[in-house]
Amino acid sequence: MVDKELLKNLPGDPGVYIMKDKTGKVIYVGKAKVLKNRVRQYFQNTERHAPKVAAMVSHVDTFEYILTDSELEALILECNLIKKYRPYYNILLKDDKNYPYIKVTTNEEYPRIRFVRRMQKDGAKYFGPYSGGTAVREAMDLACKLFQIPTCEINLPKDLGKKRACINAQIGRCCAPCEIPISKEEYNERIKEACLFLGGGATELLEKLTEEMNAAAENLEFERAASLRDKIGGIRQMEKKQKIVSDRHADEDVIGFYSQENRTFVEVFFIRSGRLMGRRDTVMTNTAGMTEGETASSFLKQFYQDADFVPQNIYVQYECEDEELLSSWLSEISGRSVKIRTPQRGEKKALVEMANKNAKQAALNFMLKNAEGRKGVKRLILDLKEELGLTSPPYRIESYDISNTAGEDNVGSMVVFVNGEPAKRYYRRFKIETAMGGDDYHSMAEMILRRLKHAREEEKQIETGELLKEKAKFLPLPDCIFLDGGKGHLSVISELLELTDTDIPLFAMVKDDKHRTAALLKSDGSRVGLKPRSEEFRLVSAIQEEVHRFAIEYHRNLRGKRMKGSALEAIDGVGRKTAEKLLMHFKSIGAVKNAEIEELKKAGVSRTTAENIYSHFRK
Repeated sequence: MVDKELLKNLPGDPGVYIMKDKTGKVIYVGKAKVLKNRVRQYFQNTERHAPKVAAMVSHVDTFEYILTDSELEALILECNLIKKYRPYYNILLKDDKNYPYIKVTTNEEYPRIRFVRRMQKDGAKYFGPYSGGTAVREAMDLACKLFQIPTCEINLPKDLGKKRACINAQIGRCCAPCEIPISKEEYNERIKEACLFLGGGATELLEKLTEEMNAAAENLEFERAASLRDKIGGIRQMEKKQKIVSDRHADEDVIGFYSQENRTFVEVFFIRSGRLMGRRDTVMTNTAGMTEGETASSFLKQFYQDADFVPQNIYVQYECEDEELLSSWLSEISGRSVKIRTPQRGEKKALVEMANKNAKQAALNFMLKNAEGRKGVKRLILDLKEELGLTSPPYRIESYDISNTAGEDNVGSMVVFVNGEPAKRYYRRFKIETAMGGDDYHSMAEMILRRLKHAREEEKQIETGELLKEKAKFLPLPDCIFLDGGKGHLSVISELLELTDTDIPLFAMVKDDKHRTAALLKSDGSRVGLKPRSEEFRLVSAIQEEVHRFAIEYHRNLRGKRMKGSALEAIDGVGRKTAEKLLMHFKSIGAVKNAEIEELKKAGVSRTTAENIYSHFRK
């Protein structure tokens, strides 16, 4: 029982409080600007507490506190104590990995390129973090190969010209300082170019190497010109692999979140010198009942507490709790100004949305893995059969969804789960042809009717020997159907199944106001009694997420193509078919824009049309 006198005499200073249970175990650590106000809140009006807070308070037997001189000191101490005790009721970050870096030992006379797991303040240059060891080694190998930097353990300058060169020198991958003495200046020029390459300065480096190549060719130094040409080619290949996300050569982290039940999945994009260098996904536990701002704040504190490197800008979707305080703390860690930003528009907002999408996909993967793995496929399917009231196990489940924008680019998706797992070879997409506007019911009916017709046709072809059973694309029929919709969808599709004499159990997956699975409805409109945290419910949620993802991807793809086509259709002489022909030939509107007249003619358009297109993009 918490001592009331202790509560009464709490000071009004900043500090950290430590909640303990009756065994003396630390169950929660928090910080406060004013200790007496924050701690007393836990033990007043307890009926208003969120379930998680109420559960924590019910287990508190006593507490301790540590006074600090400032709120910033309290934040730092809170981070350290959470890391030390890992209290049950704190949000905990499961990821505890050190990210790999490339280290260039510029603090040495003859620098080397190394793989390391931590940055140190030792005067060397570090590049990263990378998403994993493979990515680091690929970048290291290419840098050493392009700039002929030794990868062996030769002792420089001690062993200069004193040993026999290895195979790397013979195949042109090393400058062989062991056999052929190389000046410190020449060697360091190679290192300088490698650093420029690793640091994302490819444009500057390409310009420099191209000038050198042209000069070598003019001076008839053909071997050197060929070597420089190969370097340029290697750099361009590497550039294709690294997604350019910003014209600003800034170091930034972009963080996406997706919360589900008691977990929050997190995706971090590492942007270095304007390039997406790597990514990391992780999961936070015990986040139920927390606001987005609290979750984001807790993640930043744990993720960057022992980080080797903190970028100038950190982009998140939600405003963090104690954002100014967090920025001050991060600035203190990094030794420079660090800003936490919540972008509202532009490329940064798009990047945050992309990170959120990846976090959501990680959650989906987790659901699929756990729904199938913990209980076992057979048990899961048999339990789902009982919950749904089916006469046979739902080994094959089909789910359908519709996606459009105000009736435009109306499409449907069909996903198939076999034994509780997505069977992507059976996925199908449908362009809706007869439904007008955004009529979801008619669109859903058209899609399922077409699916059933294809199945009937295949059955006939199998009977006549025209089709092998294993080659069928729409057979077998499902054991049950899940619609992404509500009672209206159930009513329309129930009638369709009756008219086509098709006996397949039908259910609708209803979403809540946050667009997450809320319930499963039977064809009579009654709810299936799935427990929200059961593995059966997780499987239904995973199916709903997947069918929605598949539908919206197809819709966006079609809409993108249409928008590109409509941009071309604004040109004299270019109609829908010509626009499609051009995009089919050139693959992108950018390629059409850059094409010469003769190249445009090769796409099958007349000279007049080609001239119109050429002029349109050069006004």
